[in-house]
Parts: sequence; C-alpha cells; structure tokens
Amino acid sequence: MTAASQPRFGRMIPAMVTPFDENRELDLKRAQELARRLVEGGADSLIINGTTGESPTVFYPQKIELFKAIVSEIDGQVPVIANVGDNCTQDTVDFAREVEQLGVDGFMLVVPYYNKPPQEGLYQHFTTIANAVELPIILYNIPGRCSVNMTAETTLRIANGCDNVIAVKEASGDMDQVKAIVDGAKEGFSVYSGDDSATYQIMQLGGVGVISTIGNVAPARMKEIVDLCAAGEWEKAAEANERLLPLMKGLFATANPILVKEALKLIGFPVGGVRLPLVDATPEQSAALEQVMREVGVL
Repeated sequence: MTAASQPRFGRMIPAMVTPFDENRELDLKRAQELARRLVEGGADSLIINGTTGESPTVFYPQKIELFKAIVSEIDGQVPVIANVGDNCTQDTVDFAREVEQLGVDGFMLVVPYYNKPPQEGLYQHFTTIANAVELPIILYNIPGRCSVNMTAETTLRIANGCDNVIAVKEASGDMDQVKAIVDGAKEGFSVYSGDDSATYQIMQLGGVGVISTIGNVAPARMKEIVDLCAAGEWEKAAEANERLLPLMKGLFATANPILVKEALKLIGFPVGGVRLPLVDATPEQSAALEQVMREVGVL
C-alpha cells in the first residue's frame, strides 16, 4: 500500500453521532471530545451529521454550530466532511455554499429522499450542486432510507462528469452494482462501503474503505480491518472482520443510531439520547447489546 494508493479522505471514516445533553440540545463540548476520541482511535476523516448523526432532526442553524465546533477542535488534523445533502436541490446548493465558508474539507450528499426522483432527476440534482461548489463531494446511496436506488450508470455519469465528485458511499447492498461502479469509475474515484458488515466484501471488489457506524465505538478495530484489506492481507482481515461482525450487526438491531449511542454509554463515553421520532434503547435492547459487546471484546 503506497501513499499514492491512499484515497483522498482515507479508509476508515466514522459517521459521527451527534451528542445531545439531557434536554436533547446540542452538546458541542461533548461533540468536540468525541471527535478527538475518534481521531485518536484511528479515524482518517470524520463525517459530521450524516444518518448516524441524526441529520433529519438537526436543523440548518444547529448543523452550522456543529460543523464550526468540529472544525475548530480538529484544526486540520484530519479532514472534516459535512453532510449537507437534502431533498431540495436549491436548498442544498444554498446551504452547501454557506458551509463551504466554515473550513470543512468536503461534503457528503445523500440521494434525495421521500420525493422519489427518477435517475435523470438524481443526475441533475447532484450535478447542479457539484457545479455550484468547489469542495470535493462524496455521494451517498442508501435506498433503504431514500426509497430510490441510484444506479451504477447514474453514479458513473455524475462522477465522470464532475471533477469534484470523488467518491460514493454505497449502501445499496447490491454487490453487482458496487462492482460496476468500481470497474467503470474514473481514476481516483473511491467507493466506500456504507455498511460496516459489507466492508470486507466491498473492498475485495475494489472498494477503498468504509464510512462507518461502528467506528464511533471501536475505531481502532475497524481501522485494522480496512488497513489489512488495503494491504492485501485477506486472511488476517477476514479473521479481524469475523471477530467484530456480531457487533457490526448488533448495532442495527433497531433503527440507527439508537444502539450506537447506547454502546457509547456502555463503554463509559455517554453522548446523550436520540431525538424523537427515534427513541432511546430499551433495557432489553441495552442488555442484549452489552452481551454482544462483551463477546467481541469491546467491553
């Protein structure tokens, strides 16, 4: 693995949870502490306010506060990537232009949700935003939350036509689609796993790493897996992956990020609960999660 082969934003990128206080207000100090913990644990970059960061219930002024706090704390040590994606193209353009002034290093843009655009709509949405900003962009395809799958053809059409679209977070679960993107992309375009448990398989297909939920809880363990894959140490990577896999799956026993926040509490780094309409883990869910965490050696 050479320096030249390293993707721009690295290989293990936690999608950071958003800490709240007891009133479910932003806890910016705790957010800075968590960002520091993740960097010290091996994070190559940080995604701020993605799905795992409860983006649907953190509104634009609060997103700005959060981005500013993390940029200030990390101070260039690793790239800070702001999730600015929304389901209105013009709102996303306006917000991205505002966030671009804050010192973040890149953007993540999710497939528009709820309004179910056709593939041409996805193409125009992403190219309109990409042409309006200068920072590098990671696309985010997650059909389970958006009800629309962005096809390999559309992803490649966007990536090959926009110089600043440099990666996609693929959470479709379709390995044929992942392979088609890897094989058809321009040089330097990166495919990230959007699902911790699929990372090993996606990297075998040519993916570069993961945008990770479990990276909040066990960043060094997830970093070990992707680094072993990148080095071609597939047997060791498989063993490390197998050891951590029960927790990768266990964190999704209910809607994310309910259990990743509970896991942080269990390891002694509480970050508050989740905002409605999500609800905090039940005692039964917490007990089951604790058992899995002990089994994999995180507790």
